[in-house]
Amino acid sequence: MALIVAPEPPLGPWLAALDEQMGRSKQFFADRPVVINLAALRDQAAVESGFLDELAGQLAGRGLNIIGVEGLERAQLEGTRWAQAWVLGATSRDRLVLVPDDPPPVDPSADRPVDAPIMEPEPEPPTQTHLIVDRPVRSGQSIIFEAGDVTVLASVASGAEIIAGGSIHIYGALRGRAVAGVQGNPAARIFCRRLFAELLAIDGLYRTAEHWGEGLHGRPAQAWLEGESVRLAALE
Repeated sequence: MALIVAPEPPLGPWLAALDEQMGRSKQFFADRPVVINLAALRDQAAVESGFLDELAGQLAGRGLNIIGVEGLERAQLEGTRWAQAWVLGATSRDRLVLVPDDPPPVDPSADRPVDAPIMEPEPEPPTQTHLIVDRPVRSGQSIIFEAGDVTVLASVASGAEIIAGGSIHIYGALRGRAVAGVQGNPAARIFCRRLFAELLAIDGLYRTAEHWGEGLHGRPAQAWLEGESVRLAALE
């Protein structure tokens, strides 16, 4: 199950944010296959010679296990360190990545006809802080929503993964991985109707199935942080 990493311009602040996340969650990328989505850097890669090689070096230096690239055509990678990489299509049925959309930037210096009416800016829609998934999450899929809580109204299969900036609520069986509080939220919790999970993690701390015993297996349960450890308890 690959984790998708999508660099954005300007690259310096994005790399700094990546370093901060890796510092908070040291095991988050450990032994995880990573796919790099270069779609947001397409224009920059086209005009700056050596840009893709520099990016490849920056990511390799951080120990990411990169298995493939998406967002660019193979021809655009010729002559770079990505030339022999596995190039994926724009979409894949084996991965599902959900993130909040940002409004497009507005250029205040853009020309406006003299006789054009002055329009009052429309109020910005409220930021989405809760993602609801109303279908089962299949093996190999990832739901990634760092802006807030994730609620799954069905089951999460073995080999699937839910990653949230806030808490995670699973109304069915949880057989995959649940990673809450990835933006540095130690108050995040994980709730599920039936616990069969492979791994539970909150704010960079994690526990695997062999460390919570048979007493919670298959039961409604919750997980939370207490000090430097992930605690679990049955809900009934």
